[in-house]
Amino acid sequence: MTPPSSSGDLPAGACDLVLPCRDEAAALRHLLPIVPDTFSVVVVDNGSRDGTADVARSLGARVVVESTPGYGAACHAGLLAATADLVAFMDGDGSFDPAALLPLVEDVRSGRADMAVGRRRPVGRGVWPWHARAGNALVVAWLRRRIGMQMHDIGAVRVVGRTALLDLGVEDRRFGYPVELVDRAVRARWRITEHDVAYHPRAEGTRSKVSGSVRGTVRTARDFWRVLS
Repeated sequence: MTPPSSSGDLPAGACDLVLPCRDEAAALRHLLPIVPDTFSVVVVDNGSRDGTADVARSLGARVVVESTPGYGAACHAGLLAATADLVAFMDGDGSFDPAALLPLVEDVRSGRADMAVGRRRPVGRGVWPWHARAGNALVVAWLRRRIGMQMHDIGAVRVVGRTALLDLGVEDRRFGYPVELVDRAVRARWRITEHDVAYHPRAEGTRSKVSGSVRGTVRTARDFWRVLS
């Protein structure tokens, strides 16, 4: 991963970075020190029992506690807590290099896009389990046919304007949140750009709540289809 830095003319604190977290203390110890200074970090603690909030505070992040379980609940809490005009979202498990967000920030800040998203590119075998990849591919194919979506991934890496996202009115508070967001954004004719982002193994000592098991993937798929039905 790259050391902390800004990109081009991006000033320090130009974008808030929301990290939805549950039991990600081990990952945050390595992740937060390498976040570029373009970002002000908001860690949303969504029911952690491993000291995630304490680790985040000790490393300079703002911490929001969201008691309602669910990825969407955590993302929305972080959005409400954000104060910058631009907001980035990324998993807090160490699977992404935060520097990969910089081109996405530039797309939205420059006006080239209303939302910029990351397309996961696994760095090795086993990083993205087959069941999770298959489920993602099915949802993507369905959205491409149904609403003409051009994206290739429904992932957890995105940058968007704070006010625009609030106005979009995403309602799901579980794992269907990113699917509803994309569905609403495409229907609203947002300009969306997509960048490849390297997808790394999760930090040691953490476990995915979505792709870590077939059961988790099935539960997530159920939330996806509930949103789209």
